[in-house]
Amino acid sequence: MRYDGPQTIIGWREYVALPDFGVQHIKAKADTGARTSALDVANLVELDDGRVRFDLMIDRTHPEQSVTVEAEVVRFAKVKSSFGQAHTRPIIETRIRVGSVEKVVQFGLLCRRNMLCRMLLGRAALSPEFLVDPDRRYLHGRKPRATRRKKKPST
Repeated sequence: MRYDGPQTIIGWREYVALPDFGVQHIKAKADTGARTSALDVANLVELDDGRVRFDLMIDRTHPEQSVTVEAEVVRFAKVKSSFGQAHTRPIIETRIRVGSVEKVVQFGLLCRRNMLCRMLLGRAALSPEFLVDPDRRYLHGRKPRATRRKKKPST
């Protein structure tokens, strides 16, 4: 199948929305060296009906910021890590939005707590709609800064 639509240029890091999970901004790394995509999760539980429940970790600097999600498992995949270790991971599907592009992507669920980005977008998610510029990042906006609280004057 050939894709004739326009490709959207993204940086090697972008903020991505996950509309099905109510997430507006999650930091993602576009990794053309990885085939599959991955989400950082905790408390992963397989349910009896072919679904999983997990806490989607949204922000590395604020681990308390998470969203509890239930999703259907579309398959289980044996995935080899960059360290050469093979693991079986549940794979789910959900919509992502980067800039004006929205598409359905499959994600492996795993703990990425030691990684800088909560999401990894592999080649299968990037192709054919996205073209990655490895010299740039956040071409489609940054996460809005939270309003900072003013310190109370000391008495």
